Amino acid sequence: MTVPNQQESAAELLQEVVRQLGRMADGYDRIATELHRANLIRLQGFFLGRLDRATDDPVLADALNTFTDLSGDKRRQMFTANAQYALILLSHRIGAIDRTELLGHLKVLRRSSVFTEYWERSAHGRAGLPPESFEARVGRAVDAIMEERLDDLEEWWVVGPDSESPSP
Repeated sequence: MTVPNQQESAAELLQEVVRQLGRMADGYDRIATELHRANLIRLQGFFLGRLDRATDDPVLADALNTFTDLSGDKRRQMFTANAQYALILLSHRIGAIDRTELLGHLKVLRRSSVFTEYWERSAHGRAGLPPESFEARVGRAVDAIMEERLDDLEEWWVVGPDSESPSP
């Protein structure tokens, strides 16, 4: 029976410490990812809460309204279309839906005449987005969806090339 020398024992101990530190770092990365997702969800909750209050109160709606010449009912429809779009984006950002599902949900939403009007009216807001931002990439994907004929949207699971992938 051989007894390992102190240097070999120290090297093995050091290797084990490095492995354990690596596992801890992986765990911290997972925690940071989950905290980021939780913060996105909470932020979206604040946003939707504000939209809900504005939808119910015309005085508050005036503060959030970027569309002109809309009746109260039409403004509420625009707020609802915006909220639905934002929820679909959030679902993808937090990993609840993948790229194919994201595009599928957007194709279904595209069938709504209210969403189509919202999309046209909100073009000015997207114009200033940084081109490589998540929102700009998704916006380009929605623009492409908007150009499709409605009857072509029946096969919503068919997606285009990955070059315009809206993945974060």
